[in-house]
Amino acid sequence: MKWIRFKHQTLISFGHLEDNKVQQILGSPLGQWEVGSSQFDLSEIELLTPLQPGMLYFAGPNFKGHIEAMAKRRGQAPVYPTRPDPHFRSVHALIPSGANIVVPHDSCGRLQPEGQLTVVIGKKARYVSEENALEHVLGYSLSNDITEREWQKVDRTMFRSKNTDTFKPFGPCIATGLDPTDLRIQVRHNGLVIADFSSAEQTWSVAHWIHALSQNTTLHPGDCIMMGTQGAAGDMVAGDLIEVESPGIGLLSNRLVAESP
Repeated sequence: MKWIRFKHQTLISFGHLEDNKVQQILGSPLGQWEVGSSQFDLSEIELLTPLQPGMLYFAGPNFKGHIEAMAKRRGQAPVYPTRPDPHFRSVHALIPSGANIVVPHDSCGRLQPEGQLTVVIGKKARYVSEENALEHVLGYSLSNDITEREWQKVDRTMFRSKNTDTFKPFGPCIATGLDPTDLRIQVRHNGLVIADFSSAEQTWSVAHWIHALSQNTTLHPGDCIMMGTQGAAGDMVAGDLIEVESPGIGLLSNRLVAESP
């Protein structure tokens, strides 16, 4: 099942997406729901982010290849984490598929993508075992951790470089019933494949991350965990198109535009 959130004229609603048809859903995937009476063609509606998370966690350097590629770019030896080390991302930076990523006027003008799998929590989780962790998952989506690397070099908390408005594309849907241990994620820059990897390459699995996070904080329905990326992509500039795609989930597609002065 693919859950979306959409807008049609003045209506904002959750829906089920199947074969380019959108069935309105009354209620929420995080609670009670029932099938509504309205149905639309996908071309008739505006996609929104699949939901509005309460918290947006980031798994950090969760792929060995990303650690090594970024270290090589800096001219340093790679440093591998010894345990899950989560970060936060701003929920206010989220945008849906089809929305524009705005290149800030005071940035260097170059941004870099980090396409990744994103986990959506469906049930409250505290002190859960790794064996039972996936029982707390609603489904899976895609995200793009857009980064301004020059800002990242000088910002201690990475606030500007990672959390500026529009820097977190998220969508297009939440897909349920998937096995998160071997999902493929492909990232394309202006149609050219720049990353093609599997969730099986993660240092720590989805189940392990949920277990680890839940030892210190309660994960609530609607919270999301961005699972990290592989490799280190090159620069994007205004006018470029960046796409993140995974079979069973769909396509997250966004274009970069320059911020008006």
